Amino acid sequence: MNEEKQLEEAIKKANRKKVLEACLLAGTIMMESSAEMYRIEDTMIRIGKKAGYDILCYTTQTGMFVAIDGTEKLRMAQISKRYLNLDKVTKVNQLSREYVAGLIDEDELIRMLKQTKQERIFFPLWLETVSAASISAGMMVLFGGTMKDFPAAFILGAVGYIVYLMAAKLLQLRFLAEFSAAFILGVLAIFYARIWGTGEVNVMIFGLVMPFVPGVAITNSIRDLLAGHLLSGVSRGIEALMTACAIGFGIVFAFQLLG
Repeated sequence: MNEEKQLEEAIKKANRKKVLEACLLAGTIMMESSAEMYRIEDTMIRIGKKAGYDILCYTTQTGMFVAIDGTEKLRMAQISKRYLNLDKVTKVNQLSREYVAGLIDEDELIRMLKQTKQERIFFPLWLETVSAASISAGMMVLFGGTMKDFPAAFILGAVGYIVYLMAAKLLQLRFLAEFSAAFILGVLAIFYARIWGTGEVNVMIFGLVMPFVPGVAITNSIRDLLAGHLLSGVSRGIEALMTACAIGFGIVFAFQLLG
């Protein structure tokens, strides 16, 4: 009888460990991919409920705690890097739905979450650059620019995005990459206006910096605040504000230098 109890307890312990690992993996991937806090916690709670456990979780921008109610099991994960990858958020959501629907078990869920976490392939560099250039040129026109400036805005937008990627890789300091890209774009836009005599330098700059505007961060900040996650909402809002300030300071510095 004691052996049966010990075996049953060992099975429960192993199952709790799997559930905690699945919740932590899902939460970590979504946090690193810039998902909303309430979405992260909801995903972990749903995974726990499917397994028959009440999950307690506390999430911030830099870490999370996950525990199973009524046990000593507690896991923590530190979030040291964050980037925008909505594709991973979608994949984790889909995997959690499949698990809740009973299409996959804990082992399969953990395996697929680990596979998703290890994915490092984003869009090709050339496609990212072309997309950023298209946004810059398109937004320049929407802000009131002329089609004759469209080719220049496209080229400058591509150059600015390449500068941003190089600065982010070499400097590895938050907000300095945005400042560097904005400064270079401001300088190039001013030179373009002086050489070709266009009076649309301000509109040109508005369009060029649009790929770096932290729109997702601002949206997530507001959604977190409305969902009651005040700490993460405020921190994300400050992060977005500092990014916007870095962009603004870069443009102002360019005008002060060449004005």
